[in-house]
Amino acid sequence: MHICVIGAGVIGLTSAYFLQSEGYSVTVVEREAAAGQGASAANGAQLSYAFVAPLADASVPPRLPALFLTRDSPLKLHFRLDPVQWRWAFEFLRHANTRDARRTTAGLLKLAELSREFIEPLIEGEGIACHFTRGGKLVVYPDTRSLASAHSQVLYQAGLGSKQTVLTREQCVEQEPALEAYAQRIAGGVWTARDAAADCGEFCAQLAQRIVSRGGDLQSNRTATRFDMDGLSVRALMTDQGPLRADAYLLAAGVGAPALANTAGIELPIYPLKGYSITVRPASDTVRLRTSITDARRKVVFAPIGDRVRVAGFVEIGAQGNDIPPARTSALLDAAREVLGYAVIDGDIRPWAGQRPATSSGRPIIGRTPVEHLYLNVGHGALGWTLAAGSARLICDAIAGRTPTIDVKPYTYQ
Repeated sequence: MHICVIGAGVIGLTSAYFLQSEGYSVTVVEREAAAGQGASAANGAQLSYAFVAPLADASVPPRLPALFLTRDSPLKLHFRLDPVQWRWAFEFLRHANTRDARRTTAGLLKLAELSREFIEPLIEGEGIACHFTRGGKLVVYPDTRSLASAHSQVLYQAGLGSKQTVLTREQCVEQEPALEAYAQRIAGGVWTARDAAADCGEFCAQLAQRIVSRGGDLQSNRTATRFDMDGLSVRALMTDQGPLRADAYLLAAGVGAPALANTAGIELPIYPLKGYSITVRPASDTVRLRTSITDARRKVVFAPIGDRVRVAGFVEIGAQGNDIPPARTSALLDAAREVLGYAVIDGDIRPWAGQRPATSSGRPIIGRTPVEHLYLNVGHGALGWTLAAGSARLICDAIAGRTPTIDVKPYTYQ
């Protein structure tokens, strides 16, 4: 059986890898010049299996004025005369309540655990050199109120099997000495020992090589334009270089997925959320970061990648393009200096911006569609790296007609 995978980001490539390992012939179509050049290229790098709560929760509506109007807000809305944006934003606010957020969290924790079960053996078994570290993750909170809220979430997730520990300020510094200079700005933190970090872009590049070396076909610089339909069945994928025909088509094209799905009569509730990162090399005498950190006050993450640190943050709704305003780079540099004490940073800071494909609920869409031969693996938002392997396993189950490993109802196209 020949499967055409549309998109060579971490979702598409991981899906292609597992499909190929089950004996399917795979062709991967990618509009960029190489694999992993979109939202996967320089994301936050964290494999954050325990921190999967959606962006839409009950804390958002009361904070809307501050979130959207403050100049340096980590969450910013760029208003556009775009009904798609308005519809997505309305649905986002509809999901911003405790019941929906907890239901989404419960589903994503299961998917994240499935991903952890497969992604780490994949990296180690294939010998992929992507600076993988199983160093855990520490989220630090600025005051007792935010720490108490986090403690409540820890208790809720404990009932779902999640293992986390609430730490005092002193314990946070003991766990991660790089926080010593920042200690007076935090009240405590939440520690998860099993979380990890790795360079997603490098993972994609090397996984693509493995797929090709085993007979897979990666067609880069080729843009999918539409599906050629025969009623409710896909006849071919049309591209700027002519048609591609396969037995099944897996759409994993990130923010490009909705436009392509529309040509098959499928409407996807996905909207791009722009984020930024820098990848810095601190001075040689700086305390080496040994775990991943999230600063809850700034909503900025820090992850070790070899001798560098990935610093990532911000969610901009409606910000088009991948341009990088200097103010965003400066804010991330300031965060590295303040939180990690990086007084001296190498001049090569590698700024990056990317568009993350997000659903309003925070749940990806995975599996079959009403269209014959067309499958979806889309809408992972900022959790694509964390959820990729589990999502790929669910796609393999769907295409093979097997009973899925976990409940797929939260991710079913409706």
